[in-house]
Formats: sequence, C-alpha cells, structure tokens
Amino acid sequence: MGDRVGAAVVWDPALLGYDLGGDHPFNPVRLELTMRLSRALGVLDGVEPVAPEPAGDAEIGRVHRPDYVAAVREAPMASWDVGHGLGTSDNPVFDQMHAASALVVGGSLAAARCIAEGRADRAVNLAGGLHHAMPDRAAGFCVYNDCAVAISWLLDNGFDRIAYLDVDVHHGDGVQTVFSDDPRVLTVSLHQHPATLWPGTGSVTELGGPGAQGTSVNVPLSPGTKDAEWLRAFHATVPSLLGAFRPQVLVTQCGVDTHVEDPLADLALTVDGHREIYRTLRDLAEQYTDGKWLVMGGGGYELLRVVPRSWTHLLATVLDRDIPVETSVPVDWATTVRKLSPDVVLPSVMGDGVDVAFQRWGGGREQPVDTVIRDVRRAVFPLHGLDPDDPRD
Repeated sequence: MGDRVGAAVVWDPALLGYDLGGDHPFNPVRLELTMRLSRALGVLDGVEPVAPEPAGDAEIGRVHRPDYVAAVREAPMASWDVGHGLGTSDNPVFDQMHAASALVVGGSLAAARCIAEGRADRAVNLAGGLHHAMPDRAAGFCVYNDCAVAISWLLDNGFDRIAYLDVDVHHGDGVQTVFSDDPRVLTVSLHQHPATLWPGTGSVTELGGPGAQGTSVNVPLSPGTKDAEWLRAFHATVPSLLGAFRPQVLVTQCGVDTHVEDPLADLALTVDGHREIYRTLRDLAEQYTDGKWLVMGGGGYELLRVVPRSWTHLLATVLDRDIPVETSVPVDWATTVRKLSPDVVLPSVMGDGVDVAFQRWGGGREQPVDTVIRDVRRAVFPLHGLDPDDPRD
C-alpha cells in the first residue's frame, strides 16, 4: 500500500440537475444530503473534487444510437411523442435533459480517466450508475448509461479485461445488454428475483452471447433476503469468478435500494450490510485488480434516512476513512434534513444496529439462499474452469 495513488471523488453541484421533477422517486436531494453528511463527518476533508465536463456525442455514441441522442436533445422542445421510452412516468421529459444526462456520463468518464491516467487507483461518481438505459431508449429512470460508456472508454484506453459488479436491487440489464457478446467484460448482477421486480430480467440462465458464454452472471435473490444471506451468496459466487476472469479494473454500481426501508423493492439489507459490501468490494479490488476500482452510485429511494448514510459509508470506504457504524449522525446535518421534512424520524447513528456476520457457503447447514447459489455455480462455474460443487472454488 506504500505506493497507493489517491482516490478521486467526482462532484459538482451541477450534477443535481439530473432531476426528473415533481414527486419522482429519483430525487437529487439524496446526493446533496450525502455530500453534506460526508462533509459534516470529515470524510471529504482535504479532498478536492474532480469537476466533470459533459460527455460529447462521440462518447455517448459509444453506447447510444444517434437517433436516440437526437430525441433526448429535442424532447423538451417537442410537442409530439418522441418515443424511445421518453415521456413516461418512469422517464419524464425535463428541461435540459440532454445536458444533465451528458454531465452524469461525463462524471463517470472523468472517474475512468483518473484511473486510466494513473491519477488515482479509485474513483467515485455517486451521480452515476444509470444502468438501465438501453442503446435506443430510456428505462428505469436512466437516460444515458454512464456505466456502459465508461467501460467502453476503458476498453479503448489501456484495459482489455473489465469486471462490472452491480449490487443495486434491480437487475443491471442495460450494462449486460451492451456487453453480452463481449468476452472482455464480465458483468455480475445481484438483484431481487426478476419474477418479483422490474425489469423482469436477470435470471440465472442469462449467460451471455455465443462468443461470451459465462460473462453474464446473475444472482437473483428472494424478497426478504437479509444481509447475511446476501453476503453468503456474494462470497459463494463473485470472488471465484473474479479469480478466474482476472480483470484489470473493477467497476461497481452501488445502488442502495436493497435496504429494508426502500419503498420500491423488497430486499431487507441494512446500512451496516451496505458498509460491509463496500469494504468487500474494496478488498476484491486490492486482491484482483491491483486496487483499481471505479465506483458509481445508482438506485436508492429512502432519500433521508438511508441513502445519505449508506453513500457516506461508500465515500468513506473509497477514501480509506471508514466510519464506525456507532458514529453519531451530526446534529447540524439532522437539522438541515428536518427543515426539508419536519416529520422525518432520523436515525441517531450511522448504522442500523445489525450484526452482519454470515456463514460461508460449503459444508454446514443449508440455508434458503443456497438454492440460488447452487444454480448460479452450476450454470456459470464450468464455463470458467471452476468446480461448482467444490467450496474451494
């Protein structure tokens, strides 16, 4: 760790312009409150944020079709149905939509450049993680797929094996779609079972295209899955696959809508569990990618009680400034939140008071999550030369 290059935090208040408006659940206040909480706890002391530039059409065009980009640009002025998934309740048209979306993509590109140019081993764009956007349409609150654009850029700038890990409660369908035929990119998504949650994809049998079998990996989890079961499934599948795939950089989408209080989904993780996931991702980057770790945000719709605490832990983990879960929530920050929402009952500490210890898969007693663990291992592991029934693999 002696020669460790620092971590970069991409941020500019202009990123709050990605605002779907009204009472839409994807509210940028969650980002603003995260940055306020991180500053109040000293997480960002001495950190000079990297200000992004909007991505140009050529970079957005790595993933998105020109007619779709044109539709996004024209949508706020159009008096007709522009199509492409725009103008729906999930993806309403908003003023400056192209500019705001291009800036989010620029944020993830700025983070990728920091890593590729050796200015940082880790870089984070909390405003990113828009993993549902498809080449020709918006979907799931996502206009442009910054995750896929950043991966595409990295593939052209010094990297030829990239692992994408998606821990959002929703399947990382857009990123999987873009790279399903590309053997250079391993996409792994742990999400709520597609039979119980939008977008309805992400089954174990989705393994990638003919020339890239095994590079799409999906771990669908039952509603009600708690921290210990989630971590058991993760550790039973992901580290072995990273070891076999040998990526040069780890790209992670860190949505926090897996939380038990999230209004849009049904997993049952906690802030303590999220913190443990981030620390695990950091360890995996150290072990498998020489520390190179590109981090995006994602979903998370308990805007006041959950997202700011979880993502403050994420920033702290990226910066090696880990915050104990028993740390008190700063009074000044809580006062700010109550001005926004006088009736909110805020947690007093940075955790939820949950033990995140878990039993590793292999040997010992059966757990309900073991069915999906076995299904994933049997579908994917042989394609990577791994033994699905051997706990050492």
